[in-house]
Amino acid sequence: MIKLRLKRFGKKREASYRIVVMQSLSRRDGRPLEELGYYNPRTDEVRLDVPAIVTRLQQGAQPTDTVRRILQKANVFEQVSAKPAN
Repeated sequence: MIKLRLKRFGKKREASYRIVVMQSLSRRDGRPLEELGYYNPRTDEVRLDVPAIVTRLQQGAQPTDTVRRILQKANVFEQVSAKPAN
């Protein structure tokens, strides 16, 4: 199964994360299929590649709970339901 999940970067106690597409069985910091965004919990900075995320969601990728909350704050799911699937 393909998942949208967080990949940890940064020093100890100064973590930041990249939102990536990975196989569900691969390790957390393993090689991603694609990088779709960035999340810094210390500053609440979020950068998303929304068209690529919408495409992956339409293809059936499942976000983790944390990624789902980040995407809901950015109103990405509204764009998924608005666009027709190809």
